[in-house]
Amino acid sequence: ESPGMTPATNASRTHVWLEGLGDWSWPGRGAAADALPQPPSWVPAFPAPLEPAVGMATSSGALPRRATPRRLLLAFLLSALVAVSAALALKGPLDLERILGVRSANRAVLAGESVIAAPAPPPLPPLVAVSQDAAGSSIDRASFVSPALGGEGSFLAYLPPGYASATRHYPVLYLLHGQNGHANAFLEIGLQESLDRLIAHHAIPPMIAVMIQDASGNDNWQNLGARHSETYVLEVQEMVDRMLPTIAARSARAIAGSSKGGHGAMLVALANPYRFAVVESWLGFFDGLDRKLHIDRPVLSRLGLHAFLYGAESDGIANPAEDPAFAAKLQAAGASAESAVYPGGHSLETLGEHLDTMLMFAGHRLLAGR
Repeated sequence: ESPGMTPATNASRTHVWLEGLGDWSWPGRGAAADALPQPPSWVPAFPAPLEPAVGMATSSGALPRRATPRRLLLAFLLSALVAVSAALALKGPLDLERILGVRSANRAVLAGESVIAAPAPPPLPPLVAVSQDAAGSSIDRASFVSPALGGEGSFLAYLPPGYASATRHYPVLYLLHGQNGHANAFLEIGLQESLDRLIAHHAIPPMIAVMIQDASGNDNWQNLGARHSETYVLEVQEMVDRMLPTIAARSARAIAGSSKGGHGAMLVALANPYRFAVVESWLGFFDGLDRKLHIDRPVLSRLGLHAFLYGAESDGIANPAEDPAFAAKLQAAGASAESAVYPGGHSLETLGEHLDTMLMFAGHRLLAGR
């Protein structure tokens, strides 16, 4: 973790700066039922048959002829034919657009009329190559103006060996750095080499890894004030699905993070349970997440969630006792959760020692269903 974080003093501490994490919602919540369709206005409502009055006669002494539905329908069709003929004479050809009262976009454009079109998605940023290793994988970088951050956003992308010539689509692992950290910290602990080796030995399927760079400050991966770092993660996820050949499905998305990024990964996964099937917290903590987990219960019991949480026994920043405790809460809510407490402290060295384990956990469960 980067400098500036204050070590915890006891197991029951509260991170005040983690309060106010925003409201939880899910797609389709509160949608109103559609009204029943009504018949078109031009469908005639036929009156009941007209019966002659008893004893009524015409001037000739004969009873009037009965007005049957068949005769009324014939009269209606003749009247409609006369109306259409008049329209043809007065306004020219009568086509489907004039009958239904609609105007196609193509004809409106040809006629010089203005057409309100659906807004186009924002342009995609270029993906710039940063490096390529001997195994054939590459690290690329994208920078863009982020509405969620109100400034520049960026991410690094690991593209597996054979990516340039492949026609397949890939699952994606999203990675969130620690407080005031950097996305390239994952490369410093050997992410590229680990993925190369595990993919080459068929220990995990080929995948894309996206290392997201948040703005500096104590509010990483949260929606606080004018900065919406939690929403920014979703912004990147949606952009990646448009830019790269991903499998754009919940079952093909995992999210993980270290320290403050571990809290951010769990926050984003619980706040958006329809987006991610796998979540991991590395030396993280779970302040303020109980309510979101409680609301998630119906979704997790139906869709499931694979989670791995681990801490370090000598960690003076993130209490390792919180990992098995929160894993138990996840299990009670319907998730499949595992936890561990490893030797070591709150450091990149500890992260690097268990990186392969975490990558294999995600790789085995992506696309594996529940």
